[in-house]
Amino acid sequence: MEPPRPDCPFQHLIEVLKDSTGKKFYNVAKLEGTKYDRLPYSIRVLLEAAVRNWDGFLVKEKDVMNILEWKTKQNNVEVPFCPARVLLQDFTGIPAMVDFAAMREAVKNLGGDPTKVHPACPTDLTVDHSLQIDFSKCAIQNTPNPGGGDPQRPPAKLSPLKAPRKLPCRGQASCRGPCDSESSRNSGPLSVQIENTPLLCPFHLQPVPEPETVLKNQEVEFGRNRERLQFFKWSSKMIENVSVIPPGTGMAHQVNLEYLSRVVFDVKDFLYPDSVVGTDSHTTMVNGLGILGWGVGGIETEAVMLGMPVTLTLPEVVGCELTGSASPLATSIDIVLSITKQLRQAGVSGKFVEFFGSGVSQLSVVDRTTIANMCPEYGAILSFFPIDNVTLTHLKHRGFEEAKLKSMETYLKTVKLFRNDQLSTEEPTYSQTIQINLGSIMPYVSGPKRAQDRVAVTDMKSDFQACLNEKVGFKGFQIPTEKQSDVVPIEFEGNEYKLAHGSVVIAAVISCTNNCNPSVMLGAGLLAKKAVEAGLTVKPYIRTSLSPGSGMVTHYLSSSGVLPYLKELGFDVIGYGCSTCVGNTAPLPETVQNAIMQGDLVACGVLSGNKNFEGRLCSCIRANYLASPPLVIAYAIAGTVNTDFQTEPLGINPAGKSIFLRDIWPSREELQQVEEELVISSMFKELKEKMEKGNKRWNSLETPESVLFTWDWKSTYIRCPSFFDNLAKEPLPLQSIENAYVLLHLGDSVTTDHISPAGSIARGSAAARYLSNKGLTPREFNSYGARRGNDAVMTRGTFANIKLLNKFIGKPAPKTVHFPTGKTMDVFDAAEAYQKENIPLIILAGAKYGLGNSRDWAAKGPFLLGVKAVIAESYEKIHKGHLIGIGIAPLQFLPGENANSLGLTGKEQFSIFFPQKLAPGIALDVKTNTGKIFRVIASFDSEVEITLYRHGGVLNYMVRRLL
Repeated sequence: MEPPRPDCPFQHLIEVLKDSTGKKFYNVAKLEGTKYDRLPYSIRVLLEAAVRNWDGFLVKEKDVMNILEWKTKQNNVEVPFCPARVLLQDFTGIPAMVDFAAMREAVKNLGGDPTKVHPACPTDLTVDHSLQIDFSKCAIQNTPNPGGGDPQRPPAKLSPLKAPRKLPCRGQASCRGPCDSESSRNSGPLSVQIENTPLLCPFHLQPVPEPETVLKNQEVEFGRNRERLQFFKWSSKMIENVSVIPPGTGMAHQVNLEYLSRVVFDVKDFLYPDSVVGTDSHTTMVNGLGILGWGVGGIETEAVMLGMPVTLTLPEVVGCELTGSASPLATSIDIVLSITKQLRQAGVSGKFVEFFGSGVSQLSVVDRTTIANMCPEYGAILSFFPIDNVTLTHLKHRGFEEAKLKSMETYLKTVKLFRNDQLSTEEPTYSQTIQINLGSIMPYVSGPKRAQDRVAVTDMKSDFQACLNEKVGFKGFQIPTEKQSDVVPIEFEGNEYKLAHGSVVIAAVISCTNNCNPSVMLGAGLLAKKAVEAGLTVKPYIRTSLSPGSGMVTHYLSSSGVLPYLKELGFDVIGYGCSTCVGNTAPLPETVQNAIMQGDLVACGVLSGNKNFEGRLCSCIRANYLASPPLVIAYAIAGTVNTDFQTEPLGINPAGKSIFLRDIWPSREELQQVEEELVISSMFKELKEKMEKGNKRWNSLETPESVLFTWDWKSTYIRCPSFFDNLAKEPLPLQSIENAYVLLHLGDSVTTDHISPAGSIARGSAAARYLSNKGLTPREFNSYGARRGNDAVMTRGTFANIKLLNKFIGKPAPKTVHFPTGKTMDVFDAAEAYQKENIPLIILAGAKYGLGNSRDWAAKGPFLLGVKAVIAESYEKIHKGHLIGIGIAPLQFLPGENANSLGLTGKEQFSIFFPQKLAPGIALDVKTNTGKIFRVIASFDSEVEITLYRHGGVLNYMVRRLL
């Protein structure tokens, strides 16, 4: 952290902490105390960041005052936010780091010091999106039976879990823990080893081998993504403030919670609140830990990494009061889905949500992160849980030193960022308040196509049957009555089974996002244990998997002794990374796929994730239900969602006895005891060691030891982009756009996926032709998402979505017309022809241009195609910021006008005149070659945006600033 400038108007707020540490901080509570005391906690974090980052240009004194006046200024002013750190995942991290490597080249070419090109704040990049399930249900050979004894026999019963605090470790002779005894050493291995860094029993130091499925999937992952991984490793070694978490460690959001979060930063003995923006929608999870954070787009993230603030409209803050206690049968996902529904009904879209009330203290930190994770589903920017005693207890278990916790608590209380549940009179003023009674929440699942469509478990059978009858829609499949009882027999592994509507064919236990809570994962394990002991099984054709969000989950599942039982039911640990929930599921058995198509069956997937769109898991699966991990196990055993757990058994055991869900459902007391015994600080310490040591494959990757990246021009994954070609030290005067052709004439609600698809590369596309010319076969094309580090692929993939509806073509196709020749071409080929003729391009669009994912290549791609401006009726805010950030002018038709009302065909040539004194919201003249003149609004919101546009975008601006 840099010292404040002498002219900083807030120097008087700097104080020394009243303890023995002598650390300094900005005591923002002294800013008009009465107003500050009534601010929501989340707004106090925004205020502190503005005070600390004041520079008179990007953050001004009036910005600080606007935040302080939140009560009257909310929804009316734009304010800057400078987060303390950035979180990237690999799909969005690769273009960011490629840009930084390219910026180093540009700075060097202009005579500057390339080592100055590095993030201004800590940037963590987690490689978690490249995992694919190539192997599952692999038999583990030559390893001891998890239950002990003869590996051919069924697993032996594990030791009772209701044990004294010193649980039997079931370790090896080398155990030196307090549980060391002859009897415990003879009962089999306990913990798992991730690569060559072991995870350890809380009571001993004895590692055991990693599941073979994990090792095999990791081996394929490293081979498939070697170029990208080498580039990431170079970035972490040679670029200051960049840390890369290697594959096989965990998912970005989970790692963020367990390892990366500081809660309070301590930089050069100066304290300030932790905050983060990330390129993953699950970044909001961290708000459950009292850390302000949310997901943003790639270009916004790069701007933050370069020292620029995120700009947001000062938000409304909805206070959500939690009262009562949840039912013992309700899991965290039940609480999540109930709160999701109520917040959606309350209309919190685009707002902050902040929790208070007596019920908050009854929720653990992992419960809170579970709730905060679902922000994208109910539309809030974030859901914030202020730091309190529950948070401090969690941090103590996570391994925070006592002295650090004490200093942190003193600081947070001094600046009034610590919530005291006992002093209700201190609750802030909110824009509105809603109340949720936890006691009313019962177990639910969600589906069959949307996360917000909750179904009580007790109503599941009747609801599914209603879905079969309903017309096709979010809750309907419109299956004729006479077809609803159809059964299709299949043969699998020598046995015959029957598939029907509601048959479960994918069951995935995923411990990321809304199931990072140990209680639900342990609940799944205990339910599996009881099911196996009761003689229940899962049909072998069901694609089952267990994908922990981090090694810590595998650790406590192993430590509790339940992992062998999960494996017995087919729920093998398959790896650490996004898998089933992003569609990375191995193909269903051919006989299952054929039966589904033959019978036109509504087959089902059940998963403990948070995305269940139709076709997301597999194209032949129409119904997908989100459920808690224990219920995923239960539905897998039942083999169908078309069942009533209250009246119908899960199955019949070998003795002919009907086993019901209530017979094997673990009690809350069991879960709490196991969690107390196992989720302790040692797990976090070992996870930290695993993070810092990496793994054998990652450690053995060779990377160049050079300040500038050594580009391999043969690479089809990593390529130096052309953003900085011919960059001058000073920006040119603002240029008008003359005689531009329209590249595309688009309608309303064009999404960023239409502009820059992330999926597979079609064989006949411009990108496919490029890769074929590089010697690749179609099976090696991979996806646009995986090739975001190659601008040649991504530019050719711009507007390559087969669903793109260009009015010049009249039907969905990634095509356009090159007007000088009149030929219909791929969009890239037409743009390339225009560029050879030195003809500028614009895009005409309707309302809500740029909806959907905040995808940086949706702006970068059009820029590299030669697009100079977009004229639309309205924009999605993040995408509009991306256009400015890359140097494309976002222009807006006057209210009530559009291309049709102005009589524009799009076949004209357009000249757009920019004044040298460009200002936010100014009207500009546009003239066509047919003589028509109309006006558009320059859709810039601030002088900062004007400055970035004048420089040709944020990257050019920062290169010049570094010089």
